[in-house]
Amino acid sequence: MKLEQSLAQRSQNQCELCAASTPLSLYEVPPVDRTTEDNCIMICSKCLQQIEKKEALDSKHWDCLNTAMWSEVPGIQVVSWRMLNRLRNESWAADLLDMLYLDDDKLAWAKATGDHDNDGTVDLHLDCNGQQLFTGDSIVLTKSLDVKGTSLNAKMGTVVKNIRLVPDNTEQIEGKIEGQMIVILTKYVRKA
Repeated sequence: MKLEQSLAQRSQNQCELCAASTPLSLYEVPPVDRTTEDNCIMICSKCLQQIEKKEALDSKHWDCLNTAMWSEVPGIQVVSWRMLNRLRNESWAADLLDMLYLDDDKLAWAKATGDHDNDGTVDLHLDCNGQQLFTGDSIVLTKSLDVKGTSLNAKMGTVVKNIRLVPDNTEQIEGKIEGQMIVILTKYVRKA
């Protein structure tokens, strides 16, 4: 039986963390040497977005860990431990973390990514109004900008289509103005 079919059967076509029945995807719990049923879980897009820090943590959504953490599936236990650590400032998460036991191998696996050291904050690309920006969005400049190294002056109100997010810096995006690719600070743009 194919791995994805086996996991869908194990999960009864529900997210193995929050039990949502929305479209599910296979998630390999990192780090992965080889893909097995023990290190893969079926999760919904909301869980995936928050695990991968592409969406702000919704602590109410993660109440589901109260049930999920007791799973016998190692991957679910590891993800539960990591998420509870990211939410450890919430009293209920700290209480659950105190109850969750992982053997030495699973604990080493859970700590391997270093994700447990992070707090619950998520670094997202936000415009000047706090709206989240995504690759492909269109934005409007809220300030006239002189582009360094060129004579180009990008006027306030200029629309920039099909932006790209700078992966390592949430304060920067890339976009083309007058055929020239430039880096723009997110504090000077608003989502169109």
